[in-house]
Amino acid sequence: MPDLIRKSVVIFLAHFARCCALALLFMTTQAWAMSDEAIFKHARDAYKQRNEISLSDDVAQLIKQDYLLAPYADYWLMLLRLNNADNAEVLAFINRYENMVFTDRLRGEWLKRLGKQQDWTTFFEQYGFFRRSDTAVECYALTGRILTTNADVSAQARVIWLTSADLPSACDPLFDTLQKIGVLKPDDIWAKLRLALHDGKLNVAKNITTRIPEFSKNSVSLLDVANKTPGILFTGEVRRGKKVAEARLAKINTPADNEVALYAIDRLARTGLDTAVAVLTKMQAQLSEDDRAFAWGRVAYHAARRHHPQALDLYALTKGITLDKEQLAWWVRAALRAQRWDTVLLAINQMQDDQLQEGGWRYWKARAYLAQNKQVEANAILGPLSTERHYYGWLAAEELESIVSSPLQQFSPSDIEVLAIASQPAIKRALALQQLDMRWEARAEWVWAVQDFDDKQLLAAAEYAYRQKWFDVAISTADNTRQLHDFSLRYPVPYRDLFRAAAVNEGLDEAWIYGLTRQESRFMHYAKSGVGASGLMQLMPATAKWAAKRMGLSAYSNDMIHDLKFNVGIGTYYMRYTLEMMNGQYAMATAAYNAGPSRAKRWMAEEPLEAAIYIETIPFTETRLYVQKVMANAQMYAPRLGMPVQSLKSRIGIVPGKVNAKADTVLADSE
Repeated sequence: MPDLIRKSVVIFLAHFARCCALALLFMTTQAWAMSDEAIFKHARDAYKQRNEISLSDDVAQLIKQDYLLAPYADYWLMLLRLNNADNAEVLAFINRYENMVFTDRLRGEWLKRLGKQQDWTTFFEQYGFFRRSDTAVECYALTGRILTTNADVSAQARVIWLTSADLPSACDPLFDTLQKIGVLKPDDIWAKLRLALHDGKLNVAKNITTRIPEFSKNSVSLLDVANKTPGILFTGEVRRGKKVAEARLAKINTPADNEVALYAIDRLARTGLDTAVAVLTKMQAQLSEDDRAFAWGRVAYHAARRHHPQALDLYALTKGITLDKEQLAWWVRAALRAQRWDTVLLAINQMQDDQLQEGGWRYWKARAYLAQNKQVEANAILGPLSTERHYYGWLAAEELESIVSSPLQQFSPSDIEVLAIASQPAIKRALALQQLDMRWEARAEWVWAVQDFDDKQLLAAAEYAYRQKWFDVAISTADNTRQLHDFSLRYPVPYRDLFRAAAVNEGLDEAWIYGLTRQESRFMHYAKSGVGASGLMQLMPATAKWAAKRMGLSAYSNDMIHDLKFNVGIGTYYMRYTLEMMNGQYAMATAAYNAGPSRAKRWMAEEPLEAAIYIETIPFTETRLYVQKVMANAQMYAPRLGMPVQSLKSRIGIVPGKVNAKADTVLADSE
């Protein structure tokens, strides 16, 4: 090869090698720049797979590189090691991360281990620092006090015991001990059994029967019959496979029979009210006076939820017993639909202080006073209530008419104040977690970061979240201010062009669209509910497919539901559909959007009804609160969007009466 050519080849190869080296160096630098996040994701996967060795290697690298989220990987590693770690190691970890949100959760898990091991010295050294509410930890604490100091914990234990909740296994030793020494009495056990049954917690009830020697296996099997086919208990036989077993309670002979009968009547009243009334009328002589009143109270509650015209008559049969919160609430609601303001007052006055302080019952108590021309008593309630920023507060302010509540103090944070929030490590971690789609952890970190903020800091944090398009966090943070407020953050208007175009296209009130979307998704397009609703407008796939077909969108696919423009287009189309179905009644249309048009119509009264009462008497708690919040949101959005201001009462309007409706219509829907 000639020398000239040889030299040219050598020069070319050297140049090529340098280029490759530079390219490799560039790629390595790029990989290194992204390696922290990649390693963190790998650590997350290793934790899910309980791969301690792999996770340990990832943690070492992340800590060495001082990665922002390294503490989370270290926390996962400690969770995997917790059962084998000695106390000194766990305590060192807690001290190292004492200002992290996950530390208290870890302490709670450690306390459960200590309680299970009965290491009461270490348990009580740490218990005083525990800030969260955890029933298992509380049960261990009460058990420890009994074993170490023989303390009387009966009052605290009764609070835990007398609920229908399925208690953790950590509570079993506590209640075993209390039952053995006679502190947990038979009456307490029977009371919890009844509470669980009538709260629909059948499995919890069955577990409780193991503490009652008189409750036979046959009685337990009758509970299953009462749950599924309650009418059979009063009419005859039930077929189990090829066998036919007697399942009749023609006569109450034992306390267990008594509870089975009461449970069956309760279940029967949910779907067959008239049958339940007939059965209870026939067998009430076999019940004690208190149990008879209890049974009528359950039947009355179900009658009220179904808007049955005899609900108030049934409530009249409950004299002498204490009604629970839901029974009292529905007594009031039945009286509202009947316009029986004296009964509204009677029922509200039987509520305990905690329930009576709820905004709704204060408002309706004031309305009852107004109906009786007791203006002074009404104003004494409406005045303070009108200063509160919620649905009932705004209704109260409108009842006062000329009386104006104190003006709100507005505050807008400066850029310097916003940057001061953004620079805080916890806020940085929250945003980093959000960007990794670790949304639960991101929100927990955020809440931990802002928990001690004053109003100015809260609004600065809300502004920062808004700038990051973290709209749901911006809203919830701004909602927490006490004296200073920024309603542009509480009621933001993102996607304005999209919503304005949809409002024009469908001929809808834009404030209503914003009010509904704020309640549905808080403007987070990735929002997904537990039942499968998706996007800004929280569309169910079946609803979206149905609407797309009606709109003539032949190319529809389920993936389109996640497209912003399509989601809003379909959602507002369905809003217009529900509004037309409800003859232009916005409160009913809102209920229809949430629970379906047929239900919204079924909840109408025979005669025209004030919409506030229609809303108050929606049987589904979720839908009732939903409609209240959507309509209140719309009321706040109207001036923000430059629309004419109207009262909330006029916005929700009057719900027309049913046409040719049957007076004894019974709802089959259940929450």
